[in-house]
Amino acid sequence: MSSITLKVNGSAHTVDVELLLPLRREARKELLRESKKHPANQLLREIPRLGPIRVALLIALVQTPHRFRTKRQLWAYSGLALRTRASGEYRFREGQLQRSKKSPTVRGLNPDHNHDLKGLFKSAATQVSAPGDPLGDFYQNLLARGMKPAMARLTLARKIAAIVLKIWKKGERFDPGQLKRQCA
Repeated sequence: MSSITLKVNGSAHTVDVELLLPLRREARKELLRESKKHPANQLLREIPRLGPIRVALLIALVQTPHRFRTKRQLWAYSGLALRTRASGEYRFREGQLQRSKKSPTVRGLNPDHNHDLKGLFKSAATQVSAPGDPLGDFYQNLLARGMKPAMARLTLARKIAAIVLKIWKKGERFDPGQLKRQCA
């Protein structure tokens, strides 16, 4: 039997992992039961790579898509947005305030984000695709254009987040044909 040690209020407790498995199964069943009550559950389940657990977690974490006016706001909340920094965006030249021609530098992904939501979208993007998966074809097209695999996965995670937001807000069904038109 395996066990783990948990620290609670400064004191260590050893817990048998086998005892936690039934509790985990029950929590999973309850999560799925509650998510089925949500009207967006069926619509979001149509998106490839989003299974019942991911959809349930998505509904629980986001709660309402109307929190985000644009997909870029969802990307920032999910930790998928690029963070840029510019120092000295404006300069005085000959007594006039002029915008500097130097473009802002990219400093990586947004560090202030919901880690669970980022994990959800990134794990969906890294999931092995089945043949005929439109999101898998999108990813392969990105790689064929010469994009690095890590950047292609990030782009795919963003695409999944944008699709989720659009479908959830508008109540539309997932249309793989629309995704193929965007790839071309």
